[in-house]
Amino acid sequence: MHEKDTHFMRLALELAEKGRGAVAPNPMVGAVIVKDGRIIGSGYHERFGEGHAEVNAFRSATEDVAGATIYVTLEPCSHYGKTPPCSDKIIEKKIGRVVIAALDPNPLVSGRGVKKLQAAGIEVVTGILAEESSRLNEVFMKYIVKKEPFVVMKAAMSLDGKIATRTGESQWITGPAAREQVHHLRNALSGIMVGVQTVITDDPQLTSRIPGGKNPVRIIVDSTLRIPMEANVLKNQDAAKTILATTTRADRNKVALLEAAGIEILTVPAKDDGRTDLKSLMEVLGERGVDSILLEGGATLNFAALEAGIIDKVQVYIAPKLIGGATAKTPVGGDGIEKLNQAFRVIGLKASTIGEDILLEGYISKQE
Repeated sequence: MHEKDTHFMRLALELAEKGRGAVAPNPMVGAVIVKDGRIIGSGYHERFGEGHAEVNAFRSATEDVAGATIYVTLEPCSHYGKTPPCSDKIIEKKIGRVVIAALDPNPLVSGRGVKKLQAAGIEVVTGILAEESSRLNEVFMKYIVKKEPFVVMKAAMSLDGKIATRTGESQWITGPAAREQVHHLRNALSGIMVGVQTVITDDPQLTSRIPGGKNPVRIIVDSTLRIPMEANVLKNQDAAKTILATTTRADRNKVALLEAAGIEILTVPAKDDGRTDLKSLMEVLGERGVDSILLEGGATLNFAALEAGIIDKVQVYIAPKLIGGATAKTPVGGDGIEKLNQAFRVIGLKASTIGEDILLEGYISKQE
């Protein structure tokens, strides 16, 4: 049975993926209903506040679902939220067997849906493609437990590890396909963060150019508010909101000026070196509902974020170009580490090609 279960769960995961960018802060979930080896219904969570995957699967069923098996990528909810509990719906529909990929990560409710189903006499199988389901919902899995955003550090560099030429020219190292993928990432995550030096040097918009997509909240780390008043990120707050993360070292007149322009100022503690305490910033942003952040750098901020332990995932796009230059910048700057055994280890590394570029993705090892 296990092989069949894996096959149908993979289909449910493919369905779940369709909700990316539309269901946050909820997780992406897919459901497939199978009877006598035939798929008789399927669905996924399509939009936040609307029907869950199980409800949509029942709605699409082509025949009576009594006695059927339902494959769900995440444990069916057991509590009343914006919609009634899906576990109750499964019981009411007289489903005979429930196969679940991952349990709900929320320690307050984890396993409760399973218990409810078992108490109703339904056979429950868990752990089928659990890791794939957890990776699909890696943002939700971290945020629901820690109430801090899931942070993806993204960098684009040449084959010899440069993010710009020695004169500072950086647009565009990677090709159009890689750039489009980054815009999809901006659309899927709730925040985008850069250091003020990136704003001063590149004057980016930090928006998602996806038709019908949404823009992430722009977070600028600027400990002394050096940001120019004419910067692109300070214009058009309707398209994308900007938050300036600063410290008490900031000039109070500049604070007043920026607030008058409709910019939100977040004053967080400064570290001993005067820089913004990024760990504290993550806690504050988490409280404000920012569940995920795309860190688009600057070399200095990238190292500070690694040092602060806030990065979860790394995405590095590598272009088939050689740039050279002893002073040309690399993706991670700052002071750097002194000994190789202090290096930040990346685990679960995967490689793929995006157009003419290579994408390397992995996770920062949190083990000490």
